[in-house]
Amino acid sequence: MPSETVLVAGATGNVGAEVVRALAGAGEVRALSRRGAPVPGAVPVTGDLGDRAAVAPVWRGVDAVFLPAGYPDAPGLLADMRAAGVRRVVLLSTGAVVGGDLDNAVTRFNVVSEAAVRDSGLAWTVLRPSGFMSNAVQSAPALRAGDVVREPFADVPVAVVDPADIGAVAARALTDPELAGRSLRLTGPEALLPAERLAVLADLLDRDLRLDPEPDDEARRRMTEAMPPQFVDAFFRFFRRGEYDDSRVTTTVPDLLGRPARTFRQWAEVHLGAF
Repeated sequence: MPSETVLVAGATGNVGAEVVRALAGAGEVRALSRRGAPVPGAVPVTGDLGDRAAVAPVWRGVDAVFLPAGYPDAPGLLADMRAAGVRRVVLLSTGAVVGGDLDNAVTRFNVVSEAAVRDSGLAWTVLRPSGFMSNAVQSAPALRAGDVVREPFADVPVAVVDPADIGAVAARALTDPELAGRSLRLTGPEALLPAERLAVLADLLDRDLRLDPEPDDEARRRMTEAMPPQFVDAFFRFFRRGEYDDSRVTTTVPDLLGRPARTFRQWAEVHLGAF
């Protein structure tokens, strides 16, 4: 198959950077970010997907695009891609769309993005990962300050997935037409509670760490300081009202990559320096 040019939007994020890494040697890779930040293995490109007109030139000469969900003018962006000659798009969505309530803000923006991709006229693949293992890095400041980590939803198990596995599946979907027209649910190999993930870090760091469950009212106040209230409400609907079961394990990653999905311990061993 001839070498292709792939553009990775959000290339400095946890998943986008892994997509770039997984595409190494597959042709030219362009890394799109608002500031055109350098990403190893890619040509940096500056652009804001929130400004359709300004970003339109970046699609020229591109064969395939990795696109995170959530941009309000996704249909317009996709139309511009098609007009510029893009043939394939891989969308990063979420498993919450399956059976999700459109009144839920997080579910809705992902459902809308998926619909835009399916209606775009481009070959498409949708990735629906579970919670990211890299979210554990949010506990790093607490671990630098002491041995106690506070987390919300401490009783909720999640089949967390390594962003590197998402990146590897995305790279295949961006270069392999056999995955076109598929929506892929991606998870890690096991569902873990926050305390179980912290126990892995404690073992690797050789420290006596303890999880302090964050009460719901405190979690809601803290989260509202960091994100719009409709998104905070969405997470409480997922994990307190039971609108999303993120504990279900699938075999999609090993089926597609021919190896086991990476465990949380394997992820933590690679990223232990962050803690």
